[in-house]
Amino acid sequence: MTVTAESVSNALELDKVESHLHPEGSFDLADHAVPTGREEVWRFTPLKRLHGIHADAPLDGDGFTVDVVAADGVRAETVGADHELRGRSGLIPRDRVSARAWAAARNVFLVDVPAELETGATNVTFTGTGGESAVAGHVVVRVGAHAKATVVLTFVGSATLAENVEIILGDGAHLTLVTLQDWDDDAVHHATHHALVGRDADLKHVAVSFGGDVVRHDTSTEYAGPGGSVNMLGLYFADAGQHIEHRLFVDHTAPKTKSHVVYKGALQGDGAHTVWIGNVLIRKVAEGIETYEENRNLVLTDGARADSVPNLEIETGEIAGAGHASATGRFDDEQLFYLRSRGISEAEARRLVVHGFFTDLIRQIELPELEEKLAATVEAELAKNVLKGLI
Repeated sequence: MTVTAESVSNALELDKVESHLHPEGSFDLADHAVPTGREEVWRFTPLKRLHGIHADAPLDGDGFTVDVVAADGVRAETVGADHELRGRSGLIPRDRVSARAWAAARNVFLVDVPAELETGATNVTFTGTGGESAVAGHVVVRVGAHAKATVVLTFVGSATLAENVEIILGDGAHLTLVTLQDWDDDAVHHATHHALVGRDADLKHVAVSFGGDVVRHDTSTEYAGPGGSVNMLGLYFADAGQHIEHRLFVDHTAPKTKSHVVYKGALQGDGAHTVWIGNVLIRKVAEGIETYEENRNLVLTDGARADSVPNLEIETGEIAGAGHASATGRFDDEQLFYLRSRGISEAEARRLVVHGFFTDLIRQIELPELEEKLAATVEAELAKNVLKGLI
């Protein structure tokens, strides 16, 4: 069978797949009822702590500063909401917060990497400066054909942010996109990421969540042609009372595509709650694909809770491989015994186990300066409860 962009497009048009895990999207706010918490896609989220962004709270705030360190040849700046690249990823809001943010965004922060360019990291830091009104944000990252780039989006300070992020990869493009949530304790961040991966393109999407009161990220990916590859990595650390939620949807819309998902999280303190929902859809047209998704959670103290739900939806048997795994547990007693038997104190043994839990994942990011920062942040998070004698 000869596969063309037209045949892929036609297959998608004909084969609409309805699922409670990825409801059909719409730009019309009237199509998105105010969630009650009984819906499958909202049942884990503490709606009362979203400051009303899921209902009708104003999204007219502007309490942010933006600092940019752009790599050579990369355009990184604020443009109008009518910019031609907005909407080119195929993002269609699948929930009320995303639809409200789309309608309310007054501008777009654009990171544009020209075709054929191979360049270093572009760092963009969004600093929330507080304010009573929530902010509607919109980011577009476009990497032209056969270009190679790294983009790091860092969020700090205090804010309530409803945000859409579009990621567009041309044919043969390579992008490492890192989003780092290092918020103050009172921040609320609801983000919807959507990536369109071109023919033979390669996306590494890294989500790191440490700070904030409530952080919920919905990330989806689709393929514009055969040969595309997506590697989705996630690292999170929840403290007492903190809610961190990641929802992922990989839509294999073309044959000979690949996806690999690994998310790891640690929890400590009373009321710490993490949620990971992974879903992979293999459409009829997506023959010869490979996919695997994995989530691991390490519960460090009593009173913490991790929910983990992997899913696979398969519409063709002509695939190279598909699987998923999920595990949640406490410290490995054998590991602790091994370290204690060699004269290492219990507190130090626990610290080493946690670092070992995250090390392999951190190394996969392949950004040395970020690896050092993440290792230091994990150490700081552990120190909070070590000082309290909880771990």
